[in-house]
Amino acid sequence: MLGKILAIDDEIDMLSLLKRIIEGKTDYEVTVTPEPKRAIRLIQDTYFDLVLLDLKMPGMSGMEVLRKIKEIEPDTAVIIITAYGTIESAVEAMKIGAIDFITKPFKPEQILLTIQRTMDLQKLKRENKALKEELAKEKEADFIIGKSKVMQSIYRYILQVAKTSATVVISGESGTGKELVARALHHHSLRSSKPFVPVNCSAIPETLIESEFFGHVRGAFSGAIRDKIGLVEEANGGTLFLDEVSDLNLLMQTKLLRFLQDGEFRPVGSTKNKRADIRIIAATNRDLLELVKQGRFREDLYYRLNVISIHLPPLRDRREDIPILAHYFLEKYAKANKKSVKGFSQAAMSKLITRDWSGNIRELQNVIERAVIICQGEYIQASEIDPLTSLQSESSKEIWDIPLKKAKRRILVDFYHQYLTYVLRQCKGNVSEAAKICGVKRQYLHRLMKIANLKSSSFRE
Repeated sequence: MLGKILAIDDEIDMLSLLKRIIEGKTDYEVTVTPEPKRAIRLIQDTYFDLVLLDLKMPGMSGMEVLRKIKEIEPDTAVIIITAYGTIESAVEAMKIGAIDFITKPFKPEQILLTIQRTMDLQKLKRENKALKEELAKEKEADFIIGKSKVMQSIYRYILQVAKTSATVVISGESGTGKELVARALHHHSLRSSKPFVPVNCSAIPETLIESEFFGHVRGAFSGAIRDKIGLVEEANGGTLFLDEVSDLNLLMQTKLLRFLQDGEFRPVGSTKNKRADIRIIAATNRDLLELVKQGRFREDLYYRLNVISIHLPPLRDRREDIPILAHYFLEKYAKANKKSVKGFSQAAMSKLITRDWSGNIRELQNVIERAVIICQGEYIQASEIDPLTSLQSESSKEIWDIPLKKAKRRILVDFYHQYLTYVLRQCKGNVSEAAKICGVKRQYLHRLMKIANLKSSSFRE
């Protein structure tokens, strides 16, 4: 979608000029009309990204047209074109909803710059809106699963096996969302009304692990001053999620296997067995079969657990899922921090998509939370994605295998972008003031801004 523009002006020559300027220098489709009422009908029938609107027109004023546009399509951007004598009216129009105004006579490059900036913003808003709509659909599944083919395939598999009682092993690198998949399996199972009990096997001391799983009776050991229900009994009727199951010691593996075989367990210090009906879902970031070969994981327990196997790919292998995950976390942390952050700039999203993400979804979540907190506008910028560590991380992962000159330029460009973004934001885009802070001449600062692909207008309020 290249973008559509509607120009409304009672001067035919002005319409011809606008059409010639815009279509001669851009790929946008331009429709023109000197009749305000016809313009309203066009807006009702067709979506326009941008309307160029004259204020002084016979029959129907530009202010009336503006109000109609905002009633019909609030997302359409409106730029007022006005003579010097009606600037006050143009300012009033901006209060109603116009995004900018241009005075007559104007220079072609002036109007083209304003149009391009507005159309870029409209494109960004469309992309963010589409991602939010897609995110809303994903939320219906009660967890974020992604739109990539591999994740959609996993989701279909989850729905297929969820209603069975089979044990499941979920494998994948740390931070890939194994617990989310476990919760999805529980959510779609016949046990969904019963407890989902997660336990991190690596976090329980070996001396307490049997008591944590199966409970104990009063006096079973020093400090056991009362009976305690274990995780197995707590999950009765529902699902017990064993995260990092590979960290269970061999003795506990034996006791878990016995429970899986007959559904019975004995609390520590008790003389009586108890029964529990639970489904076990295990997760690991290690190769269990390799641990079996090394004698560190029981082979019989491996096959007892691994009836259903689900492997989650790392985030770097499903980059198409990054935008929807990023928007999910943005929405979450913007609400938590009471910030009006709406989305990501194209450069910021590009940086997210191309990053390695060794920490997977958990790392992405952390980065987005930090970016939301430090963001000073409506859209997160590339410089706000790991602002303090991006130079180090990028240099360590990308520059060592390229020629010196190219590596040096890459580091410099990144430095200029981060440093000048900070200074220009403090000066609200005032280049002269920024040059003084930097201790350089204004012309030199302009050259640095060009290298860093920064525009002062982006920082003006």
